[in-house]
Amino acid sequence: MSDDDPGTVQALLARVCESGEQGHRLALLLEEALPAAERLDAGALRELAPLLKRLEGRFARADVAIGYRERIDRRLRALLASVDVAYLPEGMLPVHDTWAAPLRKRVREAPSAELTRFVRHLVSLSAPRPTSKWHRTCVALADEAAARGDVAECLRVLAEDEPHCPREDGPHDESCGYHHLVHPHHGDVARGVLWAAALCGGPEVVPRLRAVALRTGTSGRDLYEGPKLAGAAINALGAIDDPGALEALWRLRAPVRNRALRKQLDTALEAAAGRQGITRAQLVERTVPAHGLGPDGSVEQAAGEHTVRVAVEDAATVRITFTGADGRTSRTAPAAVKDGFPDELRRMKALAKEVRATLSSERARVEGLMSQDRVWPYAEWCEHYRDHPVTGAIVRGLIWEFQGQDGLWRASLGAPAGDAAHVRLWHPIRAALDDVRAWRERVVDEQVRQPFKQAFREIYLLTPAEEGTATYSNRYAAHIVHYRRLYALFKERGWQANFLGRHDGGYNGEARGEFGGGEWRACFYHEPVDDEDGWTFEHAATDQVRFERGHGRRWREAPLADVPPPVFSEAMRDVDLFVGVTSIAADPDWADRGEDRRTAYWREAGFGALTASAEVRRAALERILPRTKIAGRCTLDGRHLVVRGELRTYRIHLGSANVVMEPDGAYLCVVQGRRAPGTLYLPFEDERLSLILSKAFLLAADHTIADASIRRQIER
Repeated sequence: MSDDDPGTVQALLARVCESGEQGHRLALLLEEALPAAERLDAGALRELAPLLKRLEGRFARADVAIGYRERIDRRLRALLASVDVAYLPEGMLPVHDTWAAPLRKRVREAPSAELTRFVRHLVSLSAPRPTSKWHRTCVALADEAAARGDVAECLRVLAEDEPHCPREDGPHDESCGYHHLVHPHHGDVARGVLWAAALCGGPEVVPRLRAVALRTGTSGRDLYEGPKLAGAAINALGAIDDPGALEALWRLRAPVRNRALRKQLDTALEAAAGRQGITRAQLVERTVPAHGLGPDGSVEQAAGEHTVRVAVEDAATVRITFTGADGRTSRTAPAAVKDGFPDELRRMKALAKEVRATLSSERARVEGLMSQDRVWPYAEWCEHYRDHPVTGAIVRGLIWEFQGQDGLWRASLGAPAGDAAHVRLWHPIRAALDDVRAWRERVVDEQVRQPFKQAFREIYLLTPAEEGTATYSNRYAAHIVHYRRLYALFKERGWQANFLGRHDGGYNGEARGEFGGGEWRACFYHEPVDDEDGWTFEHAATDQVRFERGHGRRWREAPLADVPPPVFSEAMRDVDLFVGVTSIAADPDWADRGEDRRTAYWREAGFGALTASAEVRRAALERILPRTKIAGRCTLDGRHLVVRGELRTYRIHLGSANVVMEPDGAYLCVVQGRRAPGTLYLPFEDERLSLILSKAFLLAADHTIADASIRRQIER
């Protein structure tokens, strides 16, 4: 009897179906049996349809590697489609995943050719952004199958439910090793569901799409399908003509760090901006959420006899307060509010959390404008900056330049003295030295705490050595840094970098940061210090900084002389921060390591010439120290703050905060808290400045130090 005989093929398929084989072995058996079935004519295949459906259902439930699954699924579905166009293969929708339950239930209880066509259409989506034809067909099929409600429910589960464990009818179990909200095999259909929900609309679509993008694009839990789903949600939001969708995209910019997803966010924002005839930067600043706050940055909610108030107090503080009928205000929720109005309290606390996130994101965005030569019409700036209930709190602490009707630019703190035509953010690199000095004096005299370092901002100009090298800077080369701290700081500052390790490509580090509104890119090279065991490296050595300019979708290396001064300065400021914070020179415990071949570097960098950031620290101390109670015991001498204690005199390096004692120059190891003591005013946040002041206050009263290890070093 021939292998192509229907009876022989039926027996072969039945043997596979009834075998106890699972997983990889079942896939191999099917690969051997399917060619015979594919050679049968349509009539013979129709007789085998029940058996093919059983095989497809069994294979759908089997745990099979994705490479085998896709290949065999495609062949099984083609055979079934040739004999029954209305049949929906069981594996086309997830068998276990809870998010697909609404559609799975419809298919089981009320199957129809319209529903089958709709699900097949969802599965056909294999790109982050479907075509216009796919859009039209999706909406038409959803209406024919009456599936809008099912799609909306699938989206709700994707946005809210926990991952499901396929081993049992229950929630996700971490011990089973199943870490997928959506199984890799069903990424396309899940993506189709997201787009179908976006196209069909509904009041909850926007917040649920944002929730899906947030949980799959930031958690790292959904290893395979997370970026695919997050990308679909981001692009779907970008296609929705709704201010809420734009706000959702804006709020995703801060938490999403995946490089590919950030590009899709940019694309979605650019598409939305293009539809409105504005730039992406304008779209971003026009969609900053106000969270229902009033012009003064606050909102109130009645809770019985109490009033709950959420208010933006300054560029770093959002506070929630409770005021009773007697007018007394508390920062702690009274029992009457906790017990009587738990829902209102929960909503106001959630609102305060959202406002804090927006305030933090806006502070970072506005600081990013320091590398841009951005100019706003005065009315536009007032609307989206000065008068915004959240952004306005940042604007009021910054120096802005206003162009008058005479065409001249005049700097002012927060608001212009008269009429203005245009506005731009003040940068000290454009100002005269006397003007910079005057602004620093004013900020300290008025005790203005700026949202970020502006008046005291470091300036980095091209050096003769960099003019000589032309295309690269060695200013921060040959430093030894703690690598994991460096990598974490890259991420915190928004730089993209590969991770160093003993793997292919893991020995050449390159971190990239974008400046000038994305037109320029700085590249900071580094490499591992290969003197440790294990798969990762504890230390790295720094190398060159180069610059690239964007040309469409390509980047081309540019001479340093062509880089705009604000871009060069801001990029080098970041690199200075990376090296200054992570260098072993700033490690107070390094001197206790005994003989170490890097001790020479530690001493040279830890007590050497001041960098630009250390010079700014010195300028700030010149203004702060006279206002402190230890002013009579402190002097600034070159690169050191000299502190006269009762027992010794100490020299604190303004770059590393390392301390040596006079008269013998012995190193003093002080591991101290990194905040300035008490309520001492600082014009900007600087961890190293706080550390230096903290050590100064401690050592000025060295006779009162109780720490035995510090006392031993001083009295040695």
